[in-house]
Amino acid sequence: MTAITELIDRLERCYDAIPRVGGARVEPVGPFELFLRDGPGWPYYARPRVGTTTVTAADVEAVLARQRALGVPPAIEWVHDVTPALLSAVESIGIAVLQAPLMVLDPARLPAAASLTAAQVILLDPNLPDFSDSLAQSSAVARVAFGDGGTGVGPAGRAERDAAVATAEPGPVALIAEGLRAGHKAEAVAFTPAEGVVARGALQSARGAAEIVGVATLPAARRRGLGAAVSAALARHALEHGNDLVFLSAASEDVARVYARIGFDRVGTACIAEAS
Repeated sequence: MTAITELIDRLERCYDAIPRVGGARVEPVGPFELFLRDGPGWPYYARPRVGTTTVTAADVEAVLARQRALGVPPAIEWVHDVTPALLSAVESIGIAVLQAPLMVLDPARLPAAASLTAAQVILLDPNLPDFSDSLAQSSAVARVAFGDGGTGVGPAGRAERDAAVATAEPGPVALIAEGLRAGHKAEAVAFTPAEGVVARGALQSARGAAEIVGVATLPAARRRGLGAAVSAALARHALEHGNDLVFLSAASEDVARVYARIGFDRVGTACIAEAS
């Protein structure tokens, strides 16, 4: 087995383990594992069972039907290099697939977050009294940024973030705090005294590997190194807490170039399919 094949195999097993560590309930549906969340939090998805190589369009339709019956978003995620047959099976039933560069960190090339931006970057501490407020701002940044994707500068900024801040619900806040205290999750924000929180990102880990997810910057604050700085801070945190592998999937080739500048190299393709 080549080194890259071994790496892809490890990534596949980490993808399978992360929802389980996060408390997901798992229901087998054909060749898929359907990860389900009981209680508050971001919904999960279906993934091919580890070791699966053959998947048909009928298999895809069956797992999507089960997700719809359960009232959860119909979504499938997988590593194309592990299950290449799934791409054509999904596309054959008219579902678009995001093919995201799958990237792994070279720790020797990871810069310090402070060298990338003038903003301050911190890891959220669930034991601080302002944790709920910081988390609410972080979530609002994500809502605004993901509603206006890409890397280009846009008009949405502080006013739109403040309008998107939602009242912190005790259940989700407690769930996130539990993951942070347990050490298998982390959340970072970038802020300035004048602007407040302008970028955010998160980390989830299992089996000695950590995935950076949900990196988002307010459109008005883009092109200032904020996303790179947040990602670098999370990667450093992961390495310092016993993870020897840090990875992520970039939303586009443009985003991948940002991650490349802080030491990430493409090793494969992560696929995300979301049906209606």
